[in-house]
Amino acid sequence: MHSSGISIWFFNGILLTVYGVLVLAYGIFELATHQTANVVLANLHAPVWWGAILLVLGLFYSVRFRPSRTK
Repeated sequence: MHSSGISIWFFNGILLTVYGVLVLAYGIFELATHQTANVVLANLHAPVWWGAILLVLGLFYSVRFRPSRTK
């Protein structure tokens, strides 16, 4: 059995990248406008950290499992 399709990890990487950009953009918006959510640990700026982590993981998976043009 041979695999001639695109790896599912490539699509997971694209999805993580998109989510990472969205969450990171929201976190930066929170920092810039000082309108943080009303939560106990708002001073840790979780959207910035999680957005950055998702973005890095998404870029890793997207680059590592990208479909190659040569066979």
